[in-house]
Formats: sequence, structure tokens, C-alpha cells
Amino acid sequence: MRPVGRPAALALALSLALSLALCLVLASGCQDDDRPGPGASGPAPSPTSSLFTLTPVPLPSKPPPSGKLIADIQQSSRDGAANRFQVWVDNDTDTLITPTRVTYTDDRFETPLPATRLRDIPSQSRRGFPIYQPERPACDRTATGGTVTVDYTVDGEPRTETVPVEDEAEVIQRVTSARCLELSIEQVAHLRWADEVSASGDGGKGSVGTMTLVVDTTGRPGPTLVIDSIAGNPVLSPGERGVFDAHLTITGDQPPQRIPVPVKPTRCDAHAFGESGSFAAFAFNVHVDGEAGQFVLRMGQTAAANAIDYAKASCGFLTSIGGGEG
Repeated sequence: MRPVGRPAALALALSLALSLALCLVLASGCQDDDRPGPGASGPAPSPTSSLFTLTPVPLPSKPPPSGKLIADIQQSSRDGAANRFQVWVDNDTDTLITPTRVTYTDDRFETPLPATRLRDIPSQSRRGFPIYQPERPACDRTATGGTVTVDYTVDGEPRTETVPVEDEAEVIQRVTSARCLELSIEQVAHLRWADEVSASGDGGKGSVGTMTLVVDTTGRPGPTLVIDSIAGNPVLSPGERGVFDAHLTITGDQPPQRIPVPVKPTRCDAHAFGESGSFAAFAFNVHVDGEAGQFVLRMGQTAAANAIDYAKASCGFLTSIGGGEG
């Protein structure tokens, strides 16, 4: 082969260099821009899909007022301890009313009963009005319901409405029956709790208390009273398991008696002591001339205070809802 001259060699070298540069440019132009470079650790994570958001379901709209007053009877433990019940009046009208008098009428009572704590009732709102029970109901009557008459004003204009009263829990039947039973028992004897409440040992933690049931007989023959048992309440429990089996037969011509009744704290927590309005009330299961019934015998203020002092001492401490001691 004939050797290439110097100028031809330079031209050949330059042509090869240009060809190589062109190939590199073309190769870089064909590379995928999304392909990771040499320093990349891996594919980029895909974006997280959006979370679902629940759309709140709107509450159903309140129905329009019926234009009526609606009433029902309720009785809490505190009402019972205060010898009362409450008539709740629902103002289902479109305006505020101002009661000036609320009267409950029921044939099981001798006369209509006035309500207390009168106050405004806003539209579509309820208010309870306490009514104190009379000393003597009409025990010979058999009514099954009552009505409430509400005298009120609307923007100064006087109005009156009488509506039936719903008594789903049969409060009136219960309180009148119990009071009529008490009146029957009083023909035999007057029952009461003595003021003194004693305790075993030093009266400290774990001690057993003793209440005394005083039976003052009338001195006259008549009905026969049998006290079957005495039940306790959320604070005080007579007997071994919250019920004292008395099995006591009493007639009016017997001499007076004093019956010891053992008692223990039912629960040693502050909630029971603080919230129970019936801690001084004990249910008596009895028969009067063979007819069964139940009535409640409450302690007087002095006896109740002594009973609470005993229960706190017997507990030693009162636990709170959170488990602490008080």
C-alpha cells in the first residue's frame, strides 16, 4: 500500500474525530429523559392516592310546632325524698309562654294540686314544675289519670289550656297507693326510726351499725300488720344482703316495741353518698289483713345524720369515681 501523505493523514484524523463527536451527540439525544441517571437510587415513588372524606349526613330538620302543650309526670329520687312529683310541660308552640298558674287535677286527690317554681317555657322546650303530695289522698277512688291546666300569657295576652297528663311510670298510682297503705298501717301502729344509730366495736372501719324501729301501737284492736322485710338503698343496707327479714306480726292492742335492725354501708364511694337523695328511706314489704303492699319509711333529720356518720366511719374512706380516696 502506498503510504499516506502528511496532509492526507491530518484530514483523515479530523474526519474520524468529527464522526465520533456526531455519534455521541446522536446517542445522547436518543436517551430517555425519564430514565434515572447513574447516581439515582431507584424509581421515584408514585404519588399517594387521595383519602376519602366522608360527607356529614345532615340531621333531619325539626318538625314544625304542633301548636299544643304536652304534659307528663316524672319523679326523681330527690322528688320522692321531698314528698313531691313533677309535671313537665312541653311548649310545642311557636312562641315563648309565661305560666302564671299550673294546676294538676286527679280524682285520686281530694282537691286540685298547685305547681311551684313557675317560669317561662321557650318555644319547643320543656320545663318541670314540682307539686307536693297532700297528706291524705282519696283512697276510695279508682281514677287512672289526670289533667294539667296551664294559665299563661303570650306577649301579655292571657290564655288557658287544659291537657291530659301522661304518667308512663304510674307515679300517681304508686304514691297514692303507698300513702293509703300508710294510713291503713296507722290504724295499727305508728312506725318511726329512733334517732340513735349505734355501731359495733369501736365504730370504726368495718363496724356493723344498728338502727332501731320504734313501733308505737294504737292500743286498740283492729287490722293485723305483718312486716315481712325491710330493703335498703344505695348508701345503707339492712340485714346481711341488703334486706332485713323481719317476719314481725303487729296488732294495735299489743304493747309498743323497739326492733333492732342491723345495717351496713351499701357502697363506700363518694358518688353514692353525694348523689343519693334516698339514703334515709327504707322500703317496707308488708301485709295488712292479708293484702300485700310496700311503703317507704324515712328517717328524721337527726337519725339520718347519725346514720351517715356511722356509714362514713364504717367505710373508713370514700372512693371517688377516679379511684382516689376521700
